[in-house]
Formats: sequence, C-alpha cells, structure tokens
Amino acid sequence: MITPTKGLAPDRCLLAVGAQVLLQLDEPRTVSQAWSRLKSWRADQAHTSPVSFEWFVLALDILFAMGAVELDQDVLVARSTDAAPSER
Repeated sequence: MITPTKGLAPDRCLLAVGAQVLLQLDEPRTVSQAWSRLKSWRADQAHTSPVSFEWFVLALDILFAMGAVELDQDVLVARSTDAAPSER
C-alpha cells in the first residue's frame, strides 16, 4: 500500500499519491479543495489508475505521520522540508 507492489501501480501507491497531494498544496487549502485539485491534476497528467477519496485520506495520513502536512484551522498546510532542524 505504501510503496508500489506487483498488484499496485506505482502512481497509486500512498507515497506517490502523497507526493501528488503535496504538489496541490502550493498554498494552504481545505481538504475538499486539495481533493478537487488532485483529481483535476491526475486527469491532466493522464493517470488512469483510480484514486478514491478514502485512498486520498490515507495518503494525507501518511503525510501527517511524516510531518509533511498539518491541519491548521481546517486548512491543510504543507510544511517546509528544506529547512534544517533548529539546534538547541
């Protein structure tokens, strides 16, 4: 599920869908906006493997567990990953 397998297309694994979701979060968006943009983006990029809303939510869960996104006042925000962790 998380990575591609013999039975799961590479563009449908949760890490790939998560990366596609991050592409849609160039600015803070609601979950509904991110879902709508992801569906449009996948259609524009000719991805034929289906991604359900449930699969989208699982990808968000993976991103949240990795610290790549957060939900701030009902809005999804991509966290910056290019900054080095602060030292104390």
